[in-house]
Amino acid sequence: MIRRWLPFLLAIWPGVGAAITLDLPANAILQKEEGPVGSSLDLPIGSWVEGYIPTRRAEGQVIRQVWRIDGSGLTTLQILAPLREQISDAGYDLLYNCQTEQCGGFDFRFGVEIAPPPAMQVDLSDFRYLAAQRATDGDPEFVMIVVSRTARAGFVQITQVSGSPDAVVRMNTVAPIPQSTPLSDIGLQLEQTGRVVLSDLSFETGSATLGPGPFDTLDRLATYLRDHPDRTIALVGHTDASGSLETNVALSRRRAASVLERLVSDYGVDRAQTEAEGMGYLAPIASNLTEEGREANRRVEAILTSTD
Repeated sequence: MIRRWLPFLLAIWPGVGAAITLDLPANAILQKEEGPVGSSLDLPIGSWVEGYIPTRRAEGQVIRQVWRIDGSGLTTLQILAPLREQISDAGYDLLYNCQTEQCGGFDFRFGVEIAPPPAMQVDLSDFRYLAAQRATDGDPEFVMIVVSRTARAGFVQITQVSGSPDAVVRMNTVAPIPQSTPLSDIGLQLEQTGRVVLSDLSFETGSATLGPGPFDTLDRLATYLRDHPDRTIALVGHTDASGSLETNVALSRRRAASVLERLVSDYGVDRAQTEAEGMGYLAPIASNLTEEGREANRRVEAILTSTD
């Protein structure tokens, strides 16, 4: 399901120079391009721990591009997951793959060579990193990807290191990414389908504490509820399948309750319009056999319960 939202295509062009061709959405805008230039790059291949990031030295022609993908409903997982799969299909071996705190947070981000803003925007509370290697007859080839987002757009930095002096990165454009939950259409989606995933929420790991925000989904949901005082919703928390059902139901209910309290205290929603419930892992929307699926299952949904 995610793959159709961002259909990246990785291919090797014939000829003297190895190259990567990517199909990017039509609304992707090239922000910055550097290279190719003969150089070396230290690729992080592990998380930051006690002042140290393990790295792998990559030498050859370095090419770096930064792209902006407009869309307020994008998540970093939606952007990276299809690209990671295509890299694997093209014969690359994953060296390291992580998200925010797993990477090492602030310290990891500033241990990676990233183009400065405004070209590349990195949210220190929501970024992903990937490094991969492919064996060739000559020197190995490397790809490093950093993905982050703002409230209005996703940002992707793609760095290729190739042994060929003729290496280039070619880009094709395809249709824009359909957003999983266009934030401007939260009210419309609630009335048409009866539910909406609040896709930009973030919680501390293993905790029911909602991050500081701000969260566009809550802002727009609150606007809808204030404009329609006759509507009521249930906020329903969901988890992945790790742990016991009892524990997960309790955690998911506390997370939903945390969202409810934020809507009331910070966004002025009438408490009588909301309730909080938890389903634990009983209603997955993806496989719990993969990290991507487990992350998709960890969510809070708003369910329309009344229009009277």
